[in-house]
Amino acid sequence: MTKEEFVALYEKCQTEQCTTEDLRLLEKYQDDFELEERPWLPEMGDKQQLRNQLLSELRAKLPSPRKEARSLFRKMAFAAAILAFISTGIFFYHRWNGRAVDVKDHFTKVKDEKAPILPGRNKAILIQANGNMIDLDGSGNGHLSKEGGADVTKLANGKLVYNKGAVPEGQNITAYNTIATPRGGQYQLTLADGTSVWLNAASSLKFPTTFSGRERMVELTGEAYFEVAKNRNMPFRVLANGVNVKVLGTHFNVMAYPDENAVQTTLLEGSVRLQKDSAEVMLTPGEQGQIRPGARAFKVREVKVNDVISWKNGLFTFDNENIKTIMRNVSRWYDVDIEYEGQLGKQNFGGSVSKFNDISYLLKTLELTGTVHFKVDGRRITVMP
Repeated sequence: MTKEEFVALYEKCQTEQCTTEDLRLLEKYQDDFELEERPWLPEMGDKQQLRNQLLSELRAKLPSPRKEARSLFRKMAFAAAILAFISTGIFFYHRWNGRAVDVKDHFTKVKDEKAPILPGRNKAILIQANGNMIDLDGSGNGHLSKEGGADVTKLANGKLVYNKGAVPEGQNITAYNTIATPRGGQYQLTLADGTSVWLNAASSLKFPTTFSGRERMVELTGEAYFEVAKNRNMPFRVLANGVNVKVLGTHFNVMAYPDENAVQTTLLEGSVRLQKDSAEVMLTPGEQGQIRPGARAFKVREVKVNDVISWKNGLFTFDNENIKTIMRNVSRWYDVDIEYEGQLGKQNFGGSVSKFNDISYLLKTLELTGTVHFKVDGRRITVMP
C-alpha cells in the first residue's frame, strides 16, 4: 500500500464509511508509515509544540467513530500525526535499477505567513547511504564524512565536494547518496569523478559516492546543469523522468520537473545522445531536445543556451514564455503557492531580472505589461488579468 492509498483509506474511515476489511487494512499497514527519527532542524520550530498542535487538530476533525473502530483510531492518532508531518514536506521518489526507494526527506517548518517573501539561497539536505541526513545549510565547513570510499567536504562557498579516497585492493565499495533542495534552495557539488553539478530549486540528485565499472550513472528529479569530466572509457548517464542522457564529457542542462509538460535537455558543449523507450536522438551544441509524456519521438530545436542556464547564474530569463510557466519558476525559487483567478490572456513574456531581487520587483515588472496583475496574501500569490 502506498502512502497516498493509506491516507485515502484513513480519510474514508474518518467519515464512518469504512468497512471491517478497511479497518483490518489500516491496522495492518499503520506501522509502515511511521517515520523513523530524523535530525530536527532549528528552523522547523519547537518539535513538541508542533506535534501537539497536529494531534490537537487531528482529534478535532475526527468524527465520533463506531465502537469497533474507536480503539483503532486512538491507536492510530500518533501515526496519523506523523503522516501530517510527511504531507507538509517535500518528497523525492527515486528508482534505481528497478528498485523503488522512498526518500522521506522533508524541510518541514512552521511558516510565518507575515514574514517577507525572500529569494532562495544555498540550501539542501544530504541523505547518506545509511539514511542519515545532513543539513548542508546548517552544517559547518570542512570534512563532513567518509562515504563509500570518498571523503565528503563542504567548502566555504557552500559547495559540496566528493574526493575519491583510497580503497583497499580487491574491495568494491559502492554507496549511494542523494542531495535534495527544497523550494527556495539551490546547491552545487563536485562528484568523485570531477563532474560539477548545479542543482536548481525543488530538485534532487542520486549518485554513487565513487564511480566504478563501465559507466557513471546518476538520477535527477527537477533541474540541474552538468559539466561532465571527460572519460572515454566510462560514459556518463543521467536518468531523468524516463529519459536517458548519455555523454562522454560535455556541458548540458536537464530540466525534468514533474509539473512541467516535457523533459528538456539543452547542450552547450560536446555531444549527447537522448533515449526514451524506442525514441533516440543526438544533439549538437545550441540544440535542445524535448519529449512529452506519451510522445514517440524527441523534438529538437535551436535555443539561446545562455537563457536556458541563466538560473544557475542568478537570473530569471524568459523568452516568449506564458505566465504559468513563469509562475512555476517563481513558486520554486521564492517558496510560494500560486493561484489563478479570472480568464488570463494568451500574452507571452520576455526579459531578464535578478533572482535575488525582492519578489515585489519581479511582480511589478510583469504588471507593467498591463496584461497581468497580482495579489499577495502571506505566501500565496493570486494571478489575475
